[in-house]
Amino acid sequence: MIRNLLSNISGTFRLTAKFIPLSLFLSLILSVNPAHSIHLTHVRHLFDITHNFSEPSDVSVSKDGLIYVVDGVNNRIKVFNHNGKFLFSFGRKGSGHGKFRFPLGITIDNSGKVYIADSGNRKVQIFNNRGSFVREFKIPSKNGNPSEPTDVAVDESRNRCYVVDNNNHYILAYDLSSLELLKIYGEPGAEKRQFRFPFLITMDREGYLYTVDVINTRVQVLNPEGLFVLIIGGWGVEKGQFFRPKGVAVDKNNRVYISDSYMGVIQVFKSTGEFYSVLGDPEDRSVKKFRTPAGIFIDDNNRLYVVEMFAQKVSVYSIEDGSEQ
Repeated sequence: MIRNLLSNISGTFRLTAKFIPLSLFLSLILSVNPAHSIHLTHVRHLFDITHNFSEPSDVSVSKDGLIYVVDGVNNRIKVFNHNGKFLFSFGRKGSGHGKFRFPLGITIDNSGKVYIADSGNRKVQIFNNRGSFVREFKIPSKNGNPSEPTDVAVDESRNRCYVVDNNNHYILAYDLSSLELLKIYGEPGAEKRQFRFPFLITMDREGYLYTVDVINTRVQVLNPEGLFVLIIGGWGVEKGQFFRPKGVAVDKNNRVYISDSYMGVIQVFKSTGEFYSVLGDPEDRSVKKFRTPAGIFIDDNNRLYVVEMFAQKVSVYSIEDGSEQ
């Protein structure tokens, strides 16, 4: 199932790529000469995490600095310390409590509870910080169309849990205490408040929801009640556009980082949706290239974690202040 899903969200435009060389895309978006007026946000590489991953998809970091990586094809969550040293893992293939069928998305609340979007089992599972099962809830079908949860976000201040249903093209809002379904945000389509295969989701400090709307090649922002706020990006290969967006994160300055798995870059946007920069290397002032970047996360120490899915690793960077033009 995960391979079919990843094929859908990663390779839909392979036919296009046969006729338009990737080098042309890269030459457009990666050019950094002044005529193109592309800003760079500098990131300094700290270390890589590799641990026999098989197409990892997402990453999250707890308040005490533990790094949790969704190792989906292996049906495990792997946990590392602040320096990337392996500590433990939990989960295995199956359908019972604490077992997974191709998990995809992850989030961690302030108390350290870990929420996993277990796509193949069509549910969200909740664990303590050591990987012990706590509780779960099923994601319902819609008009006979089975659910496929791909990510989850938690808003403790509003007692809400939000789940992305990739297969039904909407977001579900649950009561965090009772796990009762409260509302459904969105529907299939390409207009405002509509989605086509939404994938990963994050929140800013005010509880606004940023959802990667993959086939619509954009990130759509909704307020906590599900009302439309703005759209970031659109299809294309120039700055501020996407070919295949995957991951999204918001930093302490409310800037929005979005990974493009096909283009291999991460772009940065202002909270208003305006293009701000591309991640770059401080040594040679070049655009930083990644291999199939998917889920991304920014912690309280301004560290950026990038899941490079087909490179089978998580790359960790320090986000440097300022930018270059």
